[in-house]
Amino acid sequence: MAQLVFVLWAVATILFLMFRLMPTNPLAAYIDPTFTEEQQQLLMAKFGLDRPLWEQYFIYLKNLLQGELGDSFFYRQPVGERVLELLPNTLVLTFSSLIVAYLFGIIVGAWLAWKRDSVAERATIPLVLTTRAMPEFWLGMLLLAVFSFTLGWFPAGGTRSPGSEYDGYLALYTSRDFLSHLVLPALTLAIYSQGLPLLLMRSNMLEVMNEDFVTMARIKGLSNWTVVVRHAARNALLPVMTSFAIAVGYQIQGNVVVETVFSWPGLGRELVNAVSASDYPLAQGAFLMIAVVVVLMNLLADLLYSLLDPRVSHA
Repeated sequence: MAQLVFVLWAVATILFLMFRLMPTNPLAAYIDPTFTEEQQQLLMAKFGLDRPLWEQYFIYLKNLLQGELGDSFFYRQPVGERVLELLPNTLVLTFSSLIVAYLFGIIVGAWLAWKRDSVAERATIPLVLTTRAMPEFWLGMLLLAVFSFTLGWFPAGGTRSPGSEYDGYLALYTSRDFLSHLVLPALTLAIYSQGLPLLLMRSNMLEVMNEDFVTMARIKGLSNWTVVVRHAARNALLPVMTSFAIAVGYQIQGNVVVETVFSWPGLGRELVNAVSASDYPLAQGAFLMIAVVVVLMNLLADLLYSLLDPRVSHA
């Protein structure tokens, strides 16, 4: 917990300095070309940018502790409200893609370990490494070209069809329209992400299958299915499950590219737009929210590991 607080403070400090030390005027997107020098100075004073840097820093930390992230220059609304509007879309995309990737990776990884040195394993491992090495934006554009532009099976982007209205997130996320928009971006991330759980599960299974308790299960005459699922796979799952929590945090960072390709209204796409428009408060808030999710998911992975393996907490 102490490390978590320190990391968040360090990230917040870096973000504060990064946006204030940039060569462009932080209010470039806000200042109208017709503004006089006096009006520009009044605007700088309104946002506290006329004060010394150290004073701005302490005000910034104070506002963060109170949950204040400032106002967006472009949307003219509090950054916190805008970030919370987009965060659910990013989380839905992240979790749906990772659930698919980890289910596939766990099942296929366990099967490849059982079929070690087979033709299937020698053919599958290079394919997995190839998909892992593919750039996400290239993979996304390839899926768009095939399944959207050529076959017309799925929409090209966004979360809903033009003109459609839904009463709240639950109605939107359970609609067929939303699910059809979710398929391609989620599939892009799932194809890219399945390599880690698959290779991790395979490696753990190969180690576990040499353990004495697996040998004993075979000697007892248990079926191959029982040996693999109830004994080997169950014990090999521990590192894979804890890696899921870490993957959630890092997947949100990777969503920046995929959300941009598919025009997905999430934190990643908004971050790109905010930087392009010099909307520093919004970019700073989006960066900070992504960092908070990454740090919290790493903490969850530590806690989950100690819960799943009592030996860790007793060490």
